[in-house]
Amino acid sequence: MEELGRIQTFVKVVEAGSFSAAARDVSSVSWVARQVKSLEDELGVRLLNRSTRRLSLTEAGRRFYEQSCALSRDLGRAMSEAKSSQDTVKGQLRVQLRVSAGTTLIVPALPAFLAKHPGLSINITLADERCDLIANDIDVAVWAGRMPDSEIVSRRLAPSKRIVCGSPAYLELYGVPKKPEDLKRHRCLRFTQRSYGNSWAFSKDGEQEEVHVQGDLSSDNGLVLLSAVMGDLGLMVAQEWMVRVLLSEGRLVRVLGDYTVNPRPDEDMYDLYAVYASSRGLARKVRAFVDFLVELFSAPADDHPA
Repeated sequence: MEELGRIQTFVKVVEAGSFSAAARDVSSVSWVARQVKSLEDELGVRLLNRSTRRLSLTEAGRRFYEQSCALSRDLGRAMSEAKSSQDTVKGQLRVQLRVSAGTTLIVPALPAFLAKHPGLSINITLADERCDLIANDIDVAVWAGRMPDSEIVSRRLAPSKRIVCGSPAYLELYGVPKKPEDLKRHRCLRFTQRSYGNSWAFSKDGEQEEVHVQGDLSSDNGLVLLSAVMGDLGLMVAQEWMVRVLLSEGRLVRVLGDYTVNPRPDEDMYDLYAVYASSRGLARKVRAFVDFLVELFSAPADDHPA
């Protein structure tokens, strides 16, 4: 940056015609003269012929001046584009989304977001694992769990809130459970993790109970269970945001809505966050996408309770 400053001072001297004229908008005459002399010393060539009346460019100085003007124009355009990228929502946005959140809620909502920002394009990677945002050139990611103390900036999108739901066809055939104990007579689609596998926990009015459930299908993938529940195979426990659209469309129905599902002290391990690297600054496209996510996840659910 110091070299660039000396070059800009030299250009100003040439265009102003003298050290004193160039110094009016910059600094003292002696400072301007030292800047030009320092530049000549670094280049090892005289750029200006000096006399008591006027300055003139040497042959080397003329060539350097022409190239410096081109450099100044390019720099101006680069700075203008950089500033514009902070002021407008455009360019490519690279995002990493958790598989379930991306496929069930975020991606279906993107048409409206992109219509609002026609100069923006989005490249999406689906992965549940956390990655190095800078090394992988990721602008925004959606992560689950507690956030690390690091250069990562995080904004919470949704707390962990599980619900029990089933398809209208299944509930019509097998009935609607009114209390957790009723689940023993239902086909329950089980997630093969300790959090809610064969035992589903509930709380209400300060009292807790745990029910041992059974069913024909279990999986370590929530999307598999979601596909099964849509196929009328049984009831499932799901994060509220994962089935929000299906609930609002009436394609799924929430049951046992007056109970808290799976109350555990480590529930914040499943909270969702939008994250980005603080070292990259908050460009308008990043801010716009994070605001879009916050609004999307905070929208109230129309859950059509049974």
